[in-house]
Amino acid sequence: MSAEPQTPTGDRTPNHTQTHPRGQARTEIHNIGYRSYDGPRLGRAYARRSLFSQSLRGAYGLGRSAKSKVLPMILLAVMCVPALVVVAVAVATKVTDLPLDYTRYAIFTQAVIGLYLAAQAPQSVSRDLRFKSVPLYFSRPIERVDYVLAKYGAMASALFILTASPLLILYIGSLLAKMDFAEQTEGFAQGLVSVALLSLLFGGIGLVLAALTPRRGFGVAAVIAALTISYGAVSTLQAIAWSTGSMDAIQWLGLFSPITLIDGVQTAFLGASSSFPAEAGPGAGAGVVYLLVVLALIAGSYGVLMRRYRKVGL
Repeated sequence: MSAEPQTPTGDRTPNHTQTHPRGQARTEIHNIGYRSYDGPRLGRAYARRSLFSQSLRGAYGLGRSAKSKVLPMILLAVMCVPALVVVAVAVATKVTDLPLDYTRYAIFTQAVIGLYLAAQAPQSVSRDLRFKSVPLYFSRPIERVDYVLAKYGAMASALFILTASPLLILYIGSLLAKMDFAEQTEGFAQGLVSVALLSLLFGGIGLVLAALTPRRGFGVAAVIAALTISYGAVSTLQAIAWSTGSMDAIQWLGLFSPITLIDGVQTAFLGASSSFPAEAGPGAGAGVVYLLVVLALIAGSYGVLMRRYRKVGL
């Protein structure tokens, strides 16, 4: 590697070659202080864990500006406030059961979950696309699968924290109110399974929609539209089916919205009460279809993300 000689003041001279006595140009190599790295190479696993940790912290504004912390922390508080109110009422009135089931809480607060996903999914991936930093990730030992797994895992984990925190408050409150331990523990476990499945499904859908555009605003609008329009359309059609007596159609219409998919799965397998009209949720047979659709959407979201970053990252 050749470098330009410097003047005593530190400025580079325009010509870095010197004339050899025989008339040939001679190139000189200057030591400008660069040193090679001889430390340990931590590899892909460390890079993947670091990207996961950074993305998860970023989903709540940690390690970022104070402005970035406001919205996620407000939404987390909004998620927890109803649980605190329910616990306070339960303790004060000394009831023997919670007025709101663990499996119903995410359905009850779905609007807050949708806002959080719409705000944080584009923040997780859209900036990397907009500022073209994805190729920089892939120039290191990290590969496309590591990037997708880290981002997907971080988004699902952030959603799980958002949805599981109020359930933990409900559980602790039920124990303080001296409710039946076995019954509350079972309900709490069922609620955790439900929100874990919801976090994987919503996280995948949100990241896919956000990764389609480098514009964060477009990503926010796409996520809100996908969740809101699908739920509104399904709810309207279910209401029409109920009013016309088409009870069998109600459970199958629930396959076309993310939140009604979760509702159907937990109704069929987790002993939850359905939010469908007339509580006409799916039975075990239709519940298998619901579960297969949820798993297919999760796997499909991962596949779409892998395909997307095959194009933009290399």
